[in-house]
Amino acid sequence: MHFNFKTYLNKYTNASPLAVFRIAFGIMMCFSIIRFWYHGWIETLYIDPRFHFSYYGFEWVKPIGNYTYLLFVICGLSAFFVAIGLKYRIAIITFFLSFTYIELMDKTTYLNHYYFISLLSFLMIFLPANACFSVDNLLNKKSYNQIPKWTIDSVKLLLGIVYFYAGLAKINSDWLFKAQPLKIWLTSKYDLPIIGETLMHQNWFHYAMSWSGMLYDLAIPFLLLYKKTRVFAFILVIFFHVFTRVLFPIGMFPFIMIVSTLIFFDATLHKKIIGVIRKMLSFSKSKTILVKESYAYQYRKPVISLLIVFFVIQIVFPFRYLAYPGELFWTEEGYRFSWRVMLMEKMGISTFKIVNGKTGEFFYVDNKDFLSSFQEKQMGSQPDFILEYAHYLGDHFTSQGHKNIQVFVESYVALNGRLSQPFIDKNVDLYAEKESFKPKHWILPFKDEIKGL
Repeated sequence: MHFNFKTYLNKYTNASPLAVFRIAFGIMMCFSIIRFWYHGWIETLYIDPRFHFSYYGFEWVKPIGNYTYLLFVICGLSAFFVAIGLKYRIAIITFFLSFTYIELMDKTTYLNHYYFISLLSFLMIFLPANACFSVDNLLNKKSYNQIPKWTIDSVKLLLGIVYFYAGLAKINSDWLFKAQPLKIWLTSKYDLPIIGETLMHQNWFHYAMSWSGMLYDLAIPFLLLYKKTRVFAFILVIFFHVFTRVLFPIGMFPFIMIVSTLIFFDATLHKKIIGVIRKMLSFSKSKTILVKESYAYQYRKPVISLLIVFFVIQIVFPFRYLAYPGELFWTEEGYRFSWRVMLMEKMGISTFKIVNGKTGEFFYVDNKDFLSSFQEKQMGSQPDFILEYAHYLGDHFTSQGHKNIQVFVESYVALNGRLSQPFIDKNVDLYAEKESFKPKHWILPFKDEIKGL
């Protein structure tokens, strides 16, 4: 079957799926911000710690003291404005910038689904999600029935990349042939009602979960695309994400993915959803609104070109780990931002020694004096964390008047149920090492092999 890209770009479809997606996305993001505030995580994660881990190149992004609360207010309000479609373009840009700033403030809080939300909100800047059923329609007194088909397909593509790449990442020997790290996590769930004692300790169940998780991630985008399997696929989505939510504390991510996959359904369903919302709000169509047939982009070519570049990056970027030597799970060089979801149980202990390079005098650091327990846990097994913390310690003790500072670390890490192994070369002065995209030569070799993509 011949595919003509130019013809495809000129295809139009009903605007209601994107409108429903906008409403659901905005509501979930607004609730997520409220939930974050309610649990006191703004204070414990961003205000209380005296030191924050930064992303390479974004060291300038820091918490702003008590004004961090204002940042969350802005983020939550912009999410609400996105949901109702009020000044949509300004609202989604504001949400993208505020949410992404929040995530960049401390690398300790990195989660794949936070990264997904930043990417999705960036994509939504260029989509006409307020074309119908929005407050903007009332203010501008015009609405659109049809939008370019590619605008909805772009959301489907991003969701498909997330799922499919998560499935590819699970094709490794630890996940499929050792059921790791699920074997570690599931056995700790013995206290779950009914299934805790009957399933969580069963070896066959660990392997069943590993293999089914891999097959689910690889297949679900295609099952959702095919009309005959779509309902079955959506039932799988609900079951999979609800079950993982019961097993693991992964916040709003399961609900975000469940609601997001509704966009794969035809416009008929979304029109019904909009109809239900209209009745709930006692909202009827205004006769003063001019309903236009098709939405037309003002800067169509630049937008399409930008999104093509965006998706090329999304497809290629997760494979950057191939440029690095060593075991990916061990060095983690190229691990983040690649949809490698819940593939590791990695625990480490890192002890830092501050040395006077001339006299040889030294003392050890109590990490609790500088890091929260959560930060210390994250730092203990991640090389870029260890390097950044070593520089922080070096700068700190230099500012206190110590001379000829050198920083060494003795680090041991256990990966996916293996015995603990030496992790960092204890003879390397990390204070003299600089962060870069180059391989970190001071990470000791992994004494095992994990085969896979």
